Amino acid sequence: MEKFKVDANGFYGEFGGAYIPEILYDNVETLKNSYLKVINDPSFRDEYDALLKDYVGRPSPLYLANRLSAKYGCKIYLKREDLNHTGSHKINNAIGQVLLARRMGKTRIIAETGAGQHGVATATVCALMNMQCIVYMGATDVERQRLNVQKMEMLGATVVPVTSGNMTLKDATNEAIRDWCCNPADTYYVIGSTVGPHPYPDMVARLQSVISEEIRKQLLEKEGRETPDYVMACVGGGSNAAGTIFHFIDEPEVKIVLAEAAGKGLDSGESAATIHLGKLGIIHGSKTLIMQSEDGQIEEPYSISAGLDYPGIGPMHAHLSSIGRSQVLAVTDDEALQAAFELTKLEGIIPAIESAHILGGLDKMKFKADDVVVICLSGRGDKDMETYINTAFS
Repeated sequence: MEKFKVDANGFYGEFGGAYIPEILYDNVETLKNSYLKVINDPSFRDEYDALLKDYVGRPSPLYLANRLSAKYGCKIYLKREDLNHTGSHKINNAIGQVLLARRMGKTRIIAETGAGQHGVATATVCALMNMQCIVYMGATDVERQRLNVQKMEMLGATVVPVTSGNMTLKDATNEAIRDWCCNPADTYYVIGSTVGPHPYPDMVARLQSVISEEIRKQLLEKEGRETPDYVMACVGGGSNAAGTIFHFIDEPEVKIVLAEAAGKGLDSGESAATIHLGKLGIIHGSKTLIMQSEDGQIEEPYSISAGLDYPGIGPMHAHLSSIGRSQVLAVTDDEALQAAFELTKLEGIIPAIESAHILGGLDKMKFKADDVVVICLSGRGDKDMETYINTAFS
């Protein structure tokens, strides 16, 4: 598995690392030197696992979607991360990082959010643990994810709308990093995805790996084997995808298929399909694939889903794609919307529009009748109802 793992300097192949301003060096270095000790410490594990069980409601079910399976001619299981407390996989990571921050003596938590799910999860854990919480969110996303903003405020967090750039996830991340630079002593930055400087991509992947750990146990129970033929997830920054594939990466017989947001099409100029369109560069402290112009300026991404609307990709996913370990599909807004309505009609489950992107990839696959396919349903669709209703009746 070594070729898939992060190395001591935080690189997955040529991707990753920690490119950070001097003022954050001590913070990131301390985190790098302590995160593995802390998250592998038995007392941390006990506290973390107990909260995942009794607060989050894990294990999340692995559900055999019979009507969806019949349509695509294989056996499709949905890993129901949408049933977690707060409605997505984001809570797995938020609990782990806030517990870590508390052990490091930090008193102030900051976060960035796009779709709002990571913001809600972080605000939830901060309420639980009595920590101050500030969430940066692009003004565009504040508008399209109003319900999640209200939830964060009700939970006691301060939501700061960001009006730079195209006012989405990239810009929220920029502001969160600025805040961290100004308040390095008491502040811990909870990054919600497998992006940012090392050790964040690896730490988030490990905290989310509870997803693939559970899939193995649940499949053994249901199918008599731990490994599916395919694991599939949507990918933006990459946290739900990292968690879904983590314990399968070194099993070559398990095919990894991810879907990124093609927006209005790969050639439309309005897309967030970074693995398809990106070139090597540095964003938010990490060397990875980035959507950029000829002279290296970051190009604004576009997706109907606020959670996939990011111009970069986690270094782990850039690496797995570059060495051919994962197959990455580009799924458009329209394909994702169609897939969301299909799941709703066939299974009575309204997915988050992010998760709908991997469902939109099913049409692009050729499965055999005995294939076992596990799809991470990373979030529920409450937050996207306005988008769904507007598109259904437009």
